[in-house]
Amino acid sequence: MAGLEIQGIRKGFGQQQILRGIDLSIADGEFVVFVGPSGCGKSTLLRTICGLEASDEGAVLIGGKDMTHVPPAQRGIAMVFQSYALYPHMTVFDNMGFALKLAGLTPEAINAKVMQAAAILRIEPLLQRKPKELSGGQRQRVAIGRAIVRQPEVFLFDEPLSNLDAALRVQMRIELKNLHRTLRSTMIYVTHDQVEAMTLADRIVVLRGGVVEQVGAPLELYQKPANLFVAGFLGSPAMNLITGQVEAVAAGKMAVRVAGGAVVQVTARAGLAAGASITLGVRAEHMALEPVADAGGIHVVVQAAELLGDASYVYLTPDGGTTQFIARVDAEALWQNGQVARVQVASERWHVFDADGTALA
Repeated sequence: MAGLEIQGIRKGFGQQQILRGIDLSIADGEFVVFVGPSGCGKSTLLRTICGLEASDEGAVLIGGKDMTHVPPAQRGIAMVFQSYALYPHMTVFDNMGFALKLAGLTPEAINAKVMQAAAILRIEPLLQRKPKELSGGQRQRVAIGRAIVRQPEVFLFDEPLSNLDAALRVQMRIELKNLHRTLRSTMIYVTHDQVEAMTLADRIVVLRGGVVEQVGAPLELYQKPANLFVAGFLGSPAMNLITGQVEAVAAGKMAVRVAGGAVVQVTARAGLAAGASITLGVRAEHMALEPVADAGGIHVVVQAAELLGDASYVYLTPDGGTTQFIARVDAEALWQNGQVARVQVASERWHVFDADGTALA
């Protein structure tokens, strides 16, 4: 096992800059997830770490050793791709042991390593089957097993669950988490699925346009996003956002007039005074939806409601505004299209972002 250092990595293709100076430190045994929208550079960064792409600038250190110009096969890493890339004419056993055979290991050593990996992944009964006889989840386990037998210092995963159906993705997420706990290896995982990022990661790296927007534990990023992009990207549904202007500041509270004309009370932030333009954010679960549209709160009109069983997501449009809110409410509260209501939010639950989109603590 080994930690990993990424120092000033830049990478472009022609005139298109993909990575714009990435600095990142990953601890030995840590599970780190790269997440971001399509085109943000997460897969390019992963391929640069493993050596499939050469960086234009910067360095990659694995276990304290500079691997920037070392061939991929000599970096002590193993990569699992979105496509399983199994040899169709080989059995599961032979697929898992092929790299070891090329490395010159004895049949006894190959057998021991394959059987150990198969036991970890619980695929011993599948060892004599060929890929066409396996389900998608079983094929992905074989691809992971092929990486395990090499006993790498760092595991790299490039959207390995995207080809699986929803139920299998949930199952494989649990298995990957247990695998990390068993192996205690350094793992770097790329995904566009924020649910995967939140459930798997020790730390999440949020990328946009080849730049790191924020790094932190999943709950840290969810509860304290650094800027509007992270606030809007992490979370399902995304954080509700609405523009406003500070009208008054007194006794640790701010009166903020938001789009649509309502005035809400928000815990004061240092440096903000009357007249400041800001953006307020609130999570769906922190919005109280009340059926009587009297004084106070933000008056809204119900556009639709989605019943999830344990709760409902209610889609709302503020009276006089065009911004859409999503509130998470009790499933037994049956809201109808066109119903008028009001949203109440505790003053400490509002997130505040300045005119540049930076979060204010």
